[in-house]
Amino acid sequence: MEFEKEQEFEWIKAQKIEISLDLAAAAKKQLHFLAAVDRNRWLYDGHTLQRAIYRYNACWLPLLARYHEGEISEGPLVVPLDCEWIWHCHRLNPVRYKSDCEELYGRILDNSNVVSSVQGTCTRQTEEIWTRFYPNETYDFDLTKASSENASETVPGLEKHTNYDLISAVKRQSPFFFQVSRAHISNDIFIEEAVARYKGFLHLIKRNREKFIKRFCVPTYDIDLIWHTHQLHPVSYCKDLNKALGKILEHDDTDSDRTKGKKLDVGFSGTTKQWEETFGIRYWKAGAMYRGSSPSPLTAIPYIPEILTKEVDATNESAKIVKLPELRVVEVLLEIVGVKNLSDEKKGNLFILFSKTQPDVFFNTKKKLTILSESGLKQVASFQCEPIGELLFELVSHSASNFPGTKVCKTLGTASLSILEFLVPVSKLALEKWLDLVPISGHGSSKPIGLRIAVSFTVPTIAPHVLHMVRPRPFLKGSCFQLLLAGRVPAGTGCTRVVDETHAEVIQLEMRESGKAKMKENCLSRKQVIVTTKHGETRAVAEFLGTHWSLIDSEWILQHSEEAGENGHLFDLKGNKMVKVFLGRKLDYEPKHCHSEKQRNEKDFMTAVEFSAENPYGKALALLDLKSRCLKAQEEWFVLPGLISAYILS
Repeated sequence: MEFEKEQEFEWIKAQKIEISLDLAAAAKKQLHFLAAVDRNRWLYDGHTLQRAIYRYNACWLPLLARYHEGEISEGPLVVPLDCEWIWHCHRLNPVRYKSDCEELYGRILDNSNVVSSVQGTCTRQTEEIWTRFYPNETYDFDLTKASSENASETVPGLEKHTNYDLISAVKRQSPFFFQVSRAHISNDIFIEEAVARYKGFLHLIKRNREKFIKRFCVPTYDIDLIWHTHQLHPVSYCKDLNKALGKILEHDDTDSDRTKGKKLDVGFSGTTKQWEETFGIRYWKAGAMYRGSSPSPLTAIPYIPEILTKEVDATNESAKIVKLPELRVVEVLLEIVGVKNLSDEKKGNLFILFSKTQPDVFFNTKKKLTILSESGLKQVASFQCEPIGELLFELVSHSASNFPGTKVCKTLGTASLSILEFLVPVSKLALEKWLDLVPISGHGSSKPIGLRIAVSFTVPTIAPHVLHMVRPRPFLKGSCFQLLLAGRVPAGTGCTRVVDETHAEVIQLEMRESGKAKMKENCLSRKQVIVTTKHGETRAVAEFLGTHWSLIDSEWILQHSEEAGENGHLFDLKGNKMVKVFLGRKLDYEPKHCHSEKQRNEKDFMTAVEFSAENPYGKALALLDLKSRCLKAQEEWFVLPGLISAYILS
């Protein structure tokens, strides 16, 4: 108990570290900026990146220096997007940025009274200042000019420039956004807890310096986001870190090898151990761990379609054909840390079975976990569930029986933890506490058995809609794609039932003759797709019109792609949005960790990808698994057009 109080005291001391800016608000601005950069991936490499680095050295840093020296009285300055991105990467090496600024301009060039280009602030005043000093260089980045090499305008030719390898810095920082791009990251509670964890991270480094311990401390991605945010305010960062640690903390992002036994892996294991021993709480955090490498891009050229069709009225009859309940889902990390108050006769080989008192479509089974204090083995369960009900824990003892090769298992007690208590509404995303077990026999000792559990959740988000198409014959593949998109269907095609994950029927789909005049002699008749709702109502939702399929009262058109290429682009679905269908699992559906998933044939899948001004490089909307006859749709508006398209294509 005394040791636990010491750990709580260490955490309290860590939270007293003073930070001279609002890190939570600044972190949200950084996320907004990184999303804007990711919509302009020409900033990641090539001649355009080199041109951005030139403009940063030749124009932005000198302009910022003039502003801080008082030569420019107007303000605030709005930094151009390309210069802001290079500036961002430069500042994320805080020691080098400080020395470069002091060497070139005699002071640290801070971002006080400088506004990001993505915040919507009027740029007119800054453009006028820019033009006054750089009449031959436009304020906005000129992509045409950047695409052509100009030997007379290179960084080495400048009177003042940093020798820091900014190209390598950009390439190291480019993958970071993928790790922090999910919706839960910007949640207020998640960000506030990340700020507290960042202070804990600094406290560990402070303790290591005091004890002359050399350790490469590795942050989780929530901590790293806040650390980046702090570094982007160089004057505050230098002042705060000098006060807290007595030095400016370097940010070493040069290691990316996560192989077991390498520097990054060893550093993370050491940081985890020190954190948990110092504070008595887990270092891992749901939604803050490494997601794997960024998915392979579909295109290097951004695509923003010109959508001219009418907006879809979400209240019209067709939008009411499919009614699905809105499910929410959370990611969960769980560890069983310890057990106490066990009598000698109950000690032995122990483990935990955990489940939900209210099973749901995501989690409806029992799983086994070891207990860290008993086994010495750190085992963390990762799963998804609905944010309802309770987590149920059973402490089980197993010992050898009188029969060789068999063991006797006995449940010693149970405990539960309410999920609703701190997720509806969201009040806390991580918890570590002792739970008193209720003995199974009803005759417990004076002190109940205690179970220390650690659990972390992400913020609840809307779950994807998972629908299964059940038909009396196998799905068509290969050459049948051509047949279906020509409006032809082999005789005997039956009705397809669409069911959700609870096996409840949602709709039925069937291919029928259109009822219009037959086509010319020797041609098969053209077809319609008919939907039957769960209330028994029927209506046509798709019809073949010679060169394409018209879906849902002409709101959508499904046709062969005119740009079919090596990336597997097969079909286009055009409406008030632009959706392209690709062969295989793309973007967020790209197989990563599971060996069995990697072994699947990519020809068994199709991915629907939306292209827009917000997502010019594509956003995964849905995955069609042709083998299991399953459609997984990320957004509700795509469910009906996605189902009809999947039915036609499959």
